[in-house]
Amino acid sequence: MRVWIDITNSPHVLFFRPLIGLLKADGHEVEVTARAYAQTLELLELNGISHHVVGPAHGGAGAIGKARAMAGRLPALRRFAKSHRFELALAHGSHEAMLAARSLGIAGATAHDYEFATVQHQLGLRAATRVVFPDAVPPERLKRFGVGPPKLRQYPGIEEEYYLSDFMADAAVLEGVDPAKVVVVVRTPPDVSLYHRHANPLFMQVLERLGQDETMHAVVLPRTAEQRDAIRARGLPSLHVPEHAIDAQSLAALADLVVSAGGTMNREAAALGTPAYTTFAGRLGAVDEVLIRDGRLRPLTSPDDLELRKRPTGVTQRVRRDPRELLTLLLSTPRA
Repeated sequence: MRVWIDITNSPHVLFFRPLIGLLKADGHEVEVTARAYAQTLELLELNGISHHVVGPAHGGAGAIGKARAMAGRLPALRRFAKSHRFELALAHGSHEAMLAARSLGIAGATAHDYEFATVQHQLGLRAATRVVFPDAVPPERLKRFGVGPPKLRQYPGIEEEYYLSDFMADAAVLEGVDPAKVVVVVRTPPDVSLYHRHANPLFMQVLERLGQDETMHAVVLPRTAEQRDAIRARGLPSLHVPEHAIDAQSLAALADLVVSAGGTMNREAAALGTPAYTTFAGRLGAVDEVLIRDGRLRPLTSPDDLELRKRPTGVTQRVRRDPRELLTLLLSTPRA
């Protein structure tokens, strides 16, 4: 089978990495398209995933810019897909890929783990022929997007437990980090996302708290060059801001705690057994609600509430799941 995968954001590289390997091992032909946004292209290179950059880059924070970018990317994806005669399109929230696939009569399956990305879902979920969500998300939250049985398939747990199932932390990622200090991984807010339209002063308060404490070594992972420059301009001595994309999963596995204003890195930390705090300022999705209820994720309301201490070595509660279970749900897609 000829399979097309469209990757539009940094976390989706890790989501699809094991699935691409399984597809190829099963004899399928796989082509990957990508959008220039955040660390997506760098991570594709880092993980050795061949890809085609198709269409314009991300449209930025404004709705007009996003609409213009989609207007340019959608026909470009359609031309690419038509020339390759694909039989199945796979995505993680790429509404352009699902719209292009639908227009060409290609079966399309999209996965997602956050149910309140309203604008995105009104397009992508409606266009897809199969929709895959974690079972933590109540199906009634998806009905307004025209999603329900038999179109909807759900899997247990969180998706990070699938792509980190066989993960082994690479200690080389700690080069330049002082392991004697409390090592904190910090991920910036998704400021350019339509579903995240709230100022987040708490995140900057956390940076100030960590950056001025000489017992800390905080590695800050920005999403954009603008975020990176703004953080560096603060001149906080205990912050380390990498210039390029790194193996953040290894870093999270070896760190003492993770603080993220988004969702993916906190869920990776939860899957790896690393203490995690969320400063997310948008509406919490069902997956995060479950992680908070189970004590695997802690909501943060003040930087003073951070428990800043070394994590005992050898202590982990890592959860592993078989990525093939997730792939089976995606491959169960009916024809368009």
